[in-house]
Amino acid sequence: MDPDLSTSIIEVKDLEHQYGDFKAVDGISFTVGRGEIFSFLGPNGAGKSTAINVLITLLKLQKGEARIAGYDVRTEPEKVRESIGIVFQEVTLDRDMTVWEILEFHGRLYGMARADRKKRISEILELVKLEGKKDTFVKKLSGGMKRRLEIGRGLMTRPIVLFLDEPTIGLDPQTRMRMWDYIRAVNEEGTTIFLTTHYMDEADNLSDRISIIDHGKIIASGKPWELKNALGKDLIYLETSDNTRARAVISSLANVSGASEKGKGILITTNDDGTKVLPLLIEEIRNSGISVITVNLKKPSMDDVFVHFTGRELRDDKPEKVSTAFGRR
Repeated sequence: MDPDLSTSIIEVKDLEHQYGDFKAVDGISFTVGRGEIFSFLGPNGAGKSTAINVLITLLKLQKGEARIAGYDVRTEPEKVRESIGIVFQEVTLDRDMTVWEILEFHGRLYGMARADRKKRISEILELVKLEGKKDTFVKKLSGGMKRRLEIGRGLMTRPIVLFLDEPTIGLDPQTRMRMWDYIRAVNEEGTTIFLTTHYMDEADNLSDRISIIDHGKIIASGKPWELKNALGKDLIYLETSDNTRARAVISSLANVSGASEKGKGILITTNDDGTKVLPLLIEEIRNSGISVITVNLKKPSMDDVFVHFTGRELRDDKPEKVSTAFGRR
């Protein structure tokens, strides 16, 4: 569905959260529009899961303000929980229950009337393409099917916002792409999606807007194309016989917006069509007596965006403290 960015369904201001002396979330502020697919993109340990756990009321709001669907996370936690669905990183399904029983139990837990439960379960099974598996035990489902079932369970109560914390972690590439289709289908049904991921392509392909979070801070936000365009027209990667001298030569050119060390070479951002800039670069470098060994020209990707704003590639830090149980309290 087309998001309504003029209407904020989530509003967060100056949110902070600490574990002892460690500040996992460090004064972040952002909004999510109604009907939007919004992503937190960042490595393990960046603060993504902690922020989500505060918003869904699993962690106490220590400092700052947060509202979901108009309800204050600090003072109206029950109303918040009634407005949201959640899919955690780790599978939280009972292995010895069938697909139908999982959804039926969840509907009962939330006090749904019998007729409404039956109708909603049929709708959910169709949406996540598990109609033929309704009598199958969870332990016999594939990893992708389990994730789809968890998404379906999160949608049973028709939440206004669905939180997906690393929803495709551990899945193979083909299953991940199929999961993207299911997430888009959920969004088309009218549900706002709040997604956390450390997969660059996932954030790029799914999101209406992305906030890059690292070390507990939001360091860049925007639509995927806006973030990529911030790097310039194209990216050129060069390996030369003298990268230090080549970088000095390149940096002085008018159609080069930046040049930084990357691996064994230089990553160059341009403010013009790369196919026009590249011949000029090579000519200048060779005229300076430097040999060009390797050349690569490409459009900016989310990986490049992350490196640009953080100064390093996506790392794999220790995961945050994550809760894996959720219910009405």
